[in-house]
Amino acid sequence: MSAASATAASVTNLVTSGRSKDRNVGSLVFLGLLWFSLFFGVLVLVALIVDTAIKGAPRFDAELLTNYSSLFKPEETGFKAGIVGSIWLMICTAILAVPLGISAALYLEEFADTNRWWNRLIEVNLQNLAAVPSIVYGLLALAVMAVIGFDDEGVVLGGAIALALLILPVIIITTRESVRAVPQDIRQGSLALGATVWQTTWRQTLPSAIPGIATGTILGLSRAIGEAAPLIVVGFGVNVLFTPELGPEGLTSSGTSLPNQIYNLSSQSREEFVTAASAAIIVLLVMILGMNALAIIIRNKFQRSW
Repeated sequence: MSAASATAASVTNLVTSGRSKDRNVGSLVFLGLLWFSLFFGVLVLVALIVDTAIKGAPRFDAELLTNYSSLFKPEETGFKAGIVGSIWLMICTAILAVPLGISAALYLEEFADTNRWWNRLIEVNLQNLAAVPSIVYGLLALAVMAVIGFDDEGVVLGGAIALALLILPVIIITTRESVRAVPQDIRQGSLALGATVWQTTWRQTLPSAIPGIATGTILGLSRAIGEAAPLIVVGFGVNVLFTPELGPEGLTSSGTSLPNQIYNLSSQSREEFVTAASAAIIVLLVMILGMNALAIIIRNKFQRSW
């Protein structure tokens, strides 16, 4: 290693590790505030999870997963309808949102003319849509259901449309970032060999961006599975004593979700319901952590170094 390379590596190590000796009082105070923010946020999060787990510990049993909700036997109430409903909702949401989001991102990144005013308008609106409150997407889903001729509220299709609209900006933004990270050399090499832009995008760019696309998509679905507000707006019930059929006919059947049931039971006065809701919160956290773990596995499996 040359002297210049060794010096550059040393400086980079000092800057990234924060171990530079050129520290003053201001930098130390700023570094201390950063550490305090980190530990305070983590400490509060851990305290909330531990407190919730302790409250729900008496209900960590099989009946929590296999029983339906019961107002007459609160000590045996379960969340089977909510768990199955959430899984079915995530499948339908992914079918609606993932192809549409990836296609829109590929068009904007690979085919759209950025000098056109409508493409710039779409990009600005995408950035703003990511910050819109989730309850607004519930109202949009009601409007979409009315347009396509479904007047029934509380059906799986309405909930899937609401959640798909919610995560669509997230999928588009993360997909664009993943596609943008693919080196231009790959595109230029493919085009130089005679491939068209469409062939280059389909056979070279898109496969190279799969790790980032999969990670962003699963993280978007992880956010959707914990949402209750848009599902309340589209009329999802809470005391549902059946599970939706897993098939096309199940799209028009009523259902509920785990966050909706947790929201309902948390406001009940009886202690048994609050205990069951605490246990269900831990179940929901496990489902979200499982989806995040799946995103990490996919990213590590298909990750490439350029």
